Amino acid sequence: MKPQSQRFVSRITRDTLALILAGGRGSRLKQLTMWRAKPAVPFGGKFRIIDFPLSNCINSGIRQVGVLTQYKAHSLIQHIQRGWGFLRGEFGEFIELLPAQQRIETSWYEGTADAVYQNLDIIRQHEPSYVLILAGDHIYKMDYGDMIAYHVESGADMTVGCLEVGLDTARAFGVMAVDADGRVRQFAEKPENPAPMPGRPDTALASMGIYVFNTQFLFEQLIKDADTPGSSHDFGKDIIPSVIQRYRVMAYPFRDTQTGSQAYWRDVGTIDAYWASNLELIGVTPELNLYDMDWPIWTYQEQLPPAKFVFDDEDRRGMAVDSMVSGGCIISGSLVRHSLLFSNVIVNSYAEVHDSVVLPNVEVGRYCRIHKAVIDKGCRIPEGTVIGEDPEEDARRFYVSPGGVVVVTPEMLGNATRYVR
Repeated sequence: MKPQSQRFVSRITRDTLALILAGGRGSRLKQLTMWRAKPAVPFGGKFRIIDFPLSNCINSGIRQVGVLTQYKAHSLIQHIQRGWGFLRGEFGEFIELLPAQQRIETSWYEGTADAVYQNLDIIRQHEPSYVLILAGDHIYKMDYGDMIAYHVESGADMTVGCLEVGLDTARAFGVMAVDADGRVRQFAEKPENPAPMPGRPDTALASMGIYVFNTQFLFEQLIKDADTPGSSHDFGKDIIPSVIQRYRVMAYPFRDTQTGSQAYWRDVGTIDAYWASNLELIGVTPELNLYDMDWPIWTYQEQLPPAKFVFDDEDRRGMAVDSMVSGGCIISGSLVRHSLLFSNVIVNSYAEVHDSVVLPNVEVGRYCRIHKAVIDKGCRIPEGTVIGEDPEEDARRFYVSPGGVVVVTPEMLGNATRYVR
């Protein structure tokens, strides 16, 4: 039998509506978001970024979810329709797609708060006690029930999920200054001198972009913000600063429940971070455990044959070392080393792929050499192509990140691809 605290958490999660903000482009991912929104970018061999907050909701017992979309949302919408239609509407469970549709205003979503404001009538129909606001573009595993329980027990009007980060790192975030009880007293967006946590002078609390609201309080603040001239209609820039002095706003540190230390969380918003976070997963014991059966990451599961490794000649051996290889892949007389291959990747004879992330439906021609690259979905790499060895040559043909990661897309290769992104 579960302890009483966990039953309490499950009861309040059933009264919670989660809203995932998934409309952003993610321009720092460069060509990877040319035809897809950032939450639709593939990650981890078989998932998309949106699968992580969605899985967190399902695993936390939150079965009422709205996904707010806007920028180039076709592949994101298609992915959710294919892979996330298993909830039962007759039991009050759903994942609703909420595209920008000018329900209240005659404009697109103009900020995170405005995106929620434009869907107030839909939120009212569901009559939740609490509204959980989530970013749709981060990689992490989190039991939202613990955060909602903290919100209720502390008597908060609003609770902000926070990371514990070093002061230098905190300059890139919105930073919470809190008292000894965890109540937010000040908020600063990307401050030069971040406020440290009480008793921890080298650590600051950085906002994760995760918020729990009492529903009526959320309505009041969104309506007030919509009527405020000059507002950018953003939770971090406008809503939080306007409420911390008059209302009870609490900070919830996101910690590992077993160790008490900072839990795994990644913003894969740049090419270098995206490449590194994917390759972290092939380690012996990565921080993000995709093999955790107690907290599975759900996704759309294609029906694919197993990965296949063919030829065993001395100079033509199909093998992958220190790598992750997904279903439908064929490693044909080639070498894959310290790389992550998504589904339906074919690496032809005498080719070598090192330190690379290869997205679905890619074919690598014979005698290719690929090093430290991200190969986008649907690429056909011509025979003998060399990528990642000559930075100047790579920069002429492809995109090279500040960290030296080469991004290759079908358009750069002159490929006409039939695959939806």
